[in-house]
Amino acid sequence: MNPRFADLKKIPKEPAARMLAVANARLKAPLKAPASAALPVVLEELESQGALIDMLRLLSVALPPRERTWWACLAARDLLGPGATKVPAPLLAAEQWVFKPGDDTRNATRAALDAADSDDDTTLCATCVIFCDGMLGTGDLAKLPGPPGASQAAAFGMNLLALSRVGGDFPSMANRFIDRALDIARGGNGRLAETATSAGGAA
Repeated sequence: MNPRFADLKKIPKEPAARMLAVANARLKAPLKAPASAALPVVLEELESQGALIDMLRLLSVALPPRERTWWACLAARDLLGPGATKVPAPLLAAEQWVFKPGDDTRNATRAALDAADSDDDTTLCATCVIFCDGMLGTGDLAKLPGPPGASQAAAFGMNLLALSRVGGDFPSMANRFIDRALDIARGGNGRLAETATSAGGAA
């Protein structure tokens, strides 16, 4: 196995195909791996095809809710740029939920989303939180299913948006976002050193 995809201890031990199905997500690249293949096997095959966007999509459905949201928050921080003096409320609320998950921080995130400007891209981070467990929210809303894969799609969207706007060499930046997710999946914080490299490219 490629060491790049080893020791992903935060990822559930279930087939990658099932993770995609639960999140109502699909990959564009054709796969030779069987439906029972674990995440590292599928990631390795996608890497061999250069299917970087599919790798990001798969990681968005594989990461658990907190880890997925944190990954999205890091992409949002990339979008804001270093030294940003004004951090949007949806991003701050989503980060607070990551640090202290619960109904109170989840409700605060919904409030931040409801009050956000229509052009605030960090609302995607808030969306990750609101639909984190696949339900519409807390209280009575916890009894109602949310849109399938909404949290996962929001994390994927946040990373794609940052990837499209941050600039730089596309393969290197995409691999950086992938390696960030892999680091989080190993229990890290996703804050990769600028000079680090991985098997897939710049990290």
